Amino acid sequence: MTERLDQALRNMRESGKTGVIPYITIGFPTAEDTLTIVPALEKAGATVIELGVPYSDPLAEGPTIQAASYKALAGGATMHQCIQTARQLRQAGVTVPLIFMGYYNPVLNYGIEAYAKDCAAAGVDGFIIPDLPVEEAKPFHDKCRAEGLALIPMLAPTSTDLRIARGTAAADGFVYCVSVAGVTGARSELPATLPDFVKRVRLQTNLPVVVGFGVSERAHVESVGRVADAAAVGSALINVIESAPTGERAERAGAFIASLVGA
Repeated sequence: MTERLDQALRNMRESGKTGVIPYITIGFPTAEDTLTIVPALEKAGATVIELGVPYSDPLAEGPTIQAASYKALAGGATMHQCIQTARQLRQAGVTVPLIFMGYYNPVLNYGIEAYAKDCAAAGVDGFIIPDLPVEEAKPFHDKCRAEGLALIPMLAPTSTDLRIARGTAAADGFVYCVSVAGVTGARSELPATLPDFVKRVRLQTNLPVVVGFGVSERAHVESVGRVADAAAVGSALINVIESAPTGERAERAGAFIASLVGA
């Protein structure tokens, strides 16, 4: 695990507060917007920021993030641009951990060793790859660890105890618990089965547990905080950005995350 991610997660736990991990799609609505929105999210109190790498077939995503990826790709987003965006954010003074969330086919096409090296050099701290099962992850995982990058597993409510054990055994950084057996998207309430699911995961790991998919308001963050360490929010934030006037996207995104943090 990178020291930057390690320190941020340690600070989160020591504070006793529920962390908030926002997700935005790189290049949405424009590449320039990403460079202004991320600092606003950091200032708002984000624990970690997930940067979505646009992909044409994002199987874990609901309509909101699918549409954001489509617009980013239509605007010219590429793997190289995503890495350059991380580099520019670091050069601009962003210090919050940055996690690339994307899909494995573009990584394979780029080359797993080159991707790990280039991302590390640009200031990326790790990866979430929804379509990379633990049984097939070792080659990329080895490259990540060689570069000091975290490969963060995703677990679902349908995961068996054996599968949870396999996922957590190979985990770096934190464990991402998907709240529902479905795709991303803002929801009115989180499932009643969430506490039991997170409890099963906690029995297998001492790493921080993050809950995502469906988190869209402060009450959800508070609910997640009763059982887990942090809440990830994506679609609700994308909706805020989508509806904001052109010159106010970063400001409104920051205000929304600040409201979830409780600032």
